[in-house]
Amino acid sequence: MAKPLSAAQVISALRAEGVRVVEVGNWRTHNRNSKGAWGPVNGSIVHHTVTKGTASTVTMVRDGYSSLPGPLCHGMIAKDGRVHLVGWGRANHAGGGDPRVLDQVIAESYGSRPSAPTKGNANGIDGNARFYGWECENLGDGKDPWPAAQYDAIVRVQAALCRAHRWSAKSVIGHLEWSSDKVDPRGFTMVKLRADVAERLKHPASWNPNKEDPMAGITKKDIFDAVWKTDAIAGPTDAADHKTNPTWQAQSILKDMQARIRSMDKRLAAQTAAITALAGQLGKGADTATIVTAVENAIERAVIDVNINTRER
Repeated sequence: MAKPLSAAQVISALRAEGVRVVEVGNWRTHNRNSKGAWGPVNGSIVHHTVTKGTASTVTMVRDGYSSLPGPLCHGMIAKDGRVHLVGWGRANHAGGGDPRVLDQVIAESYGSRPSAPTKGNANGIDGNARFYGWECENLGDGKDPWPAAQYDAIVRVQAALCRAHRWSAKSVIGHLEWSSDKVDPRGFTMVKLRADVAERLKHPASWNPNKEDPMAGITKKDIFDAVWKTDAIAGPTDAADHKTNPTWQAQSILKDMQARIRSMDKRLAAQTAAITALAGQLGKGADTATIVTAVENAIERAVIDVNINTRER
């Protein structure tokens, strides 16, 4: 048994679980509390709506109809996976159900499923006081599909409640497991749903098993090709082949830059050597031929040294 979550607590729990929430009107105070108790809560019931169309379904579960006033649940889980919160407090969703099932849910003592209910809406105990209720947009004919986004949202909603109350997945049941005159939800089994909720509860609320790794399958070569082999980089405007190849691969640009730097190193080394040699020979009063020879020898040695140092790098 547990005190129901507040509206603020449930929306926080749902969003932490990755649920896409839509707040409908005054859902935080829209309820049937004037007609009876809500709480302590013992679990959560999953339903299907027997409707088609999200907008009309939201209206129906929020407002109800002449024989059954709304809200008819706490949230409606649409085909696209969005959860429309329509009420908070007592809601007309569970009706009467089997007390044996309630005991098994409270104790979380059953096996794969609770005992088959023998009591229904007319002769069972009040479930509206004891359960959260979630309507799911579906025709309920066993043929209407359950999109992956919707089913995932159903799992996340139930996991959020279980996590908040520290319940196991056995606190989640279907309407057909609560009441003998109900068949919902139809199209998936509650055994599978509980198994998926239980798996989710093994992980943090932020767990997202369906999110693809953006780097999955990408190799070092793929990264190299993407970074260095892009054919949309303007080549040097003074390059010999610029007119025939105006765009270069990135690695070609780097090679060109490296060649230019080496050329500059050679010229700078040659100039430095020439100046040094010239100054030395002028100081000795040497003739022109001697000065030219000394400068040429200095330049040659400088260029050789630059080439050797460049290769070593």
